[in-house]
Amino acid sequence: MNPEKDFAPLTPNIVRALNDKLYEKRKVAALEIEKLVREFVAQNNTVQIKHVIQTLSQEFALSQHPHSRKGGLIGLAACSIALGKDSGLYLKELIEPVLTCFNDADSRLRYYACEALYNIVKVARGAVLPHFNVLFDGLSKLAADPDPNVKSGSELLDRLLKDIVTESNKFDLVGFIPLLRERIYSNNQYARQFIISWILVLESVPDINLLDYLPEILDGLFQILGDNGKEIRKMCEVVLGEFLKEIKKNPSSVKFAEMANILVIHCQTTDDLIQLTAMCWMREFIQLAGRVMLPYSSGILTAVLPCLAYDDRKKSIKEVANVCNQSLMKLVTPEDDEPDEPKPVVQKQAEAKPEDSSAKQEGTASGGPDSSCDSSFGGSIGVFSPAGTERAPVTLHLDGIVQVLNCHLSDMAIGMMTRIAVLKWLYHLYIKTPRKMFRHTDSLFPILLQTLSDESDEVILKDLEVLAEIASSPAGQTDDAGPPDGPDLRVGHSELQVPTPGRASLLSTPGAKGLECSPSTPTMNSYFYKFMINLLKRFSSERKLLEVRGAFIIRQLCLLLNAENIFHSMADILLREEDLKFASTMVHTLNTILLTSTELFQLRNQLKDLRTPESRNLFCCLYRSWCHNPVTTVSLCFLTQNYRHAYDLIQKFGDLEVTVDFLTEVDKLVQLIECPIFTYLRLQLLDVKNNPYLIKALYGLLMLLPQSSAFQLLSHRLQCVPNPELLQTEDGLKAAPRSQNADSLSIDYAELLQHFERVQKKHLEVRHQRSGRGDHLDRRVVL
Repeated sequence: MNPEKDFAPLTPNIVRALNDKLYEKRKVAALEIEKLVREFVAQNNTVQIKHVIQTLSQEFALSQHPHSRKGGLIGLAACSIALGKDSGLYLKELIEPVLTCFNDADSRLRYYACEALYNIVKVARGAVLPHFNVLFDGLSKLAADPDPNVKSGSELLDRLLKDIVTESNKFDLVGFIPLLRERIYSNNQYARQFIISWILVLESVPDINLLDYLPEILDGLFQILGDNGKEIRKMCEVVLGEFLKEIKKNPSSVKFAEMANILVIHCQTTDDLIQLTAMCWMREFIQLAGRVMLPYSSGILTAVLPCLAYDDRKKSIKEVANVCNQSLMKLVTPEDDEPDEPKPVVQKQAEAKPEDSSAKQEGTASGGPDSSCDSSFGGSIGVFSPAGTERAPVTLHLDGIVQVLNCHLSDMAIGMMTRIAVLKWLYHLYIKTPRKMFRHTDSLFPILLQTLSDESDEVILKDLEVLAEIASSPAGQTDDAGPPDGPDLRVGHSELQVPTPGRASLLSTPGAKGLECSPSTPTMNSYFYKFMINLLKRFSSERKLLEVRGAFIIRQLCLLLNAENIFHSMADILLREEDLKFASTMVHTLNTILLTSTELFQLRNQLKDLRTPESRNLFCCLYRSWCHNPVTTVSLCFLTQNYRHAYDLIQKFGDLEVTVDFLTEVDKLVQLIECPIFTYLRLQLLDVKNNPYLIKALYGLLMLLPQSSAFQLLSHRLQCVPNPELLQTEDGLKAAPRSQNADSLSIDYAELLQHFERVQKKHLEVRHQRSGRGDHLDRRVVL
């Protein structure tokens, strides 16, 4: 510093003391400056005051010499003390040089800068608020200072500034938010702690509504929540908890939509605390905001669905995620099945109270979150409606949702509970918004069929529910409801009757009106036949699936759909199956299900007597396909009490190649005859006179069997038949079997027998082509 330079009005003694290396001498100089400035204040000499401040700033505080800088800092503080309440007029000139010293390399100088600024702020109090941003910026840097003394000094200044902000009602929150948004992404532990402490303070001030600006800082708060320091994480938890409490108190002023994607991102993090906290926020958002969250459904599902497969180590996250999933699902209502253009919905008088009917109608017409949504939640989820504001209609767009569901269902590595949740979502969407969902059915159908190979029975059950809903929903009806392969698939009385618009199913309840049937009504749409074809194709390509789960799948479908339709359609398809071996296996599986499953009780009763045209039509359809397997054909005749035809079929067995597989099936049929299903057949053995062909048919089976346990079982049963001499039949027998007499006028049994012979001839030719005559004969049994 040039000693010859004029620093008036500062005396040479003051200048010399300010440059001294000893703190005591600099302090004496500061007292002299304070006295001098007080005189200028008394004289109202603002020119000299500014000149003193400028000199201390330019020549001392910003000097290259460290002791000069220290003298300048204490001198500026002395000026502020002398100015008192008038210091607010010179704050910019007082603060800027001090803040510059915050960046000094000398830790002692940074400490003196904190001390000086503390004195300046203490005197100015509320007058410093217009300069709050620069003060906050400087303090945020000192909060991370490596020197403990500097950090301690900054904490004192920080507390003072917080007191001033808390006391004042003139804090410029709008101007502060951009700086807070920038600083909140700091990775420094102490800077984060500083930021969190300030947010807590601002949140506690009644006149400061920080909630309006929460979308600006929420992402940063969640990032701080992942800090390695336990204390910082705890502080951040407290801040987020306070914000959530305020959101619950004032949901009408919350910008839910602006924060939805932030929560979606943090719900997918690997940090357990962040994920749990974000998921808890998501749960509250869905329950408070209601349909406002629907546009973000695909993102929410992307975050929530994987959490449903968590184990007990993340039980809390899993439970909250499950609530989110259920709450979001409840937001989808039948009204969402309207076209994309919002249309007014007529309010039902029965659902509206007189005093609030107008409000309901207004909300419904807009498509926004109204009281009609509340009713669908059973009162468990509230939907806010800000007073005096109109919300834009919320339209459910399924493209993104279906894409997410399809993606999760296609991922074989995904957990079982997640797959079940995906299928529940698909089922729910098909129930609530069938018209919109059927636009996506062609893309979903292959993966739904593939899911039938899942290892979990629960997954398969849910998958079958979805497929059954697709196959039975009236919304899936198209103008061309016939089989995909065209009219040539239909042959005579085995025709599959697929209902068309305006025509109800044969099995529908009286008075049902075609497409007005509920989803549970046993009808078929244009997807039903497609489903049956593709299911059989899958069984054909995956024989293990047929062996392990085939019966389980078909039995469940018989519960979910109409059993007669299923058997009728499968028989119709198998009639044209080119892979005869698969056709024989499939027919055997269907026959076993038909004869043994409790789910098929009504269908068995319907076939037992063949009293109606529908039952006779079904019998003929089944019979033609059952001909792929001779023994199952006989069992079908036993079930329908066509004993004479069964006897005629057994007579034809002499022309067939009797293989080990063939005899095994005969053995199984004998075992079935001893089961409760055929109790009526065994009782008919007592009426020898009216059932001679039944006894002959059983003797025919006995003659086919080798000396085995099945032979002994059937032989012992036939020995119990009374009056064996009555087995002789006469052409003029008056009392024929009841069922055969009833049906002889409507069923051409001769034609059916010819069909059986044609099918078996085709099977024989195929076996010879595949294995060669010699190899095939090795499997014949020599009796």
